[in-house]
Amino acid sequence: MRDGATLRLAGQGGTGAAGTPAGDLYLHIRFRPHPVFTIRGDDVETEITIAPWEAVLGAAVQVPTIENSVEMKIPAGAQSGGRLRLRNQGLNKRGGGRGDEYVRLKIVVPKNSSDEEKRLYEELRRISNFNPRNANQTKGEGEI
Repeated sequence: MRDGATLRLAGQGGTGAAGTPAGDLYLHIRFRPHPVFTIRGDDVETEITIAPWEAVLGAAVQVPTIENSVEMKIPAGAQSGGRLRLRNQGLNKRGGGRGDEYVRLKIVVPKNSSDEEKRLYEELRRISNFNPRNANQTKGEGEI
């Protein structure tokens, strides 16, 4: 069953006039939005947050699926907004098999950094030649 589907229940509607049989009942299916997943056909989508160092260095993180959670590898150089695919972790397909799950990455930074963390970020700023506002430098960088 998918959102927007119509289910027909033959003979389950209101009684007909002058002794005619009951009509059909049509149910129009609408799902409430899920707090974690969005449905796109047979596929599901979700978003996870990752730390800047996980995006730069790569990481293995736990990702929720519709049945449980699985470990997913974040490639080094991952970008915020990038999408990764978990094969066969979506909804069951009518003809058999399953859709996929797409995981959108969102890089978040700590709101409160320790003095040591700030010192390390200052050091990185000093030694790095990366400029995120230079279109030529960032084109294709870290695309997933």
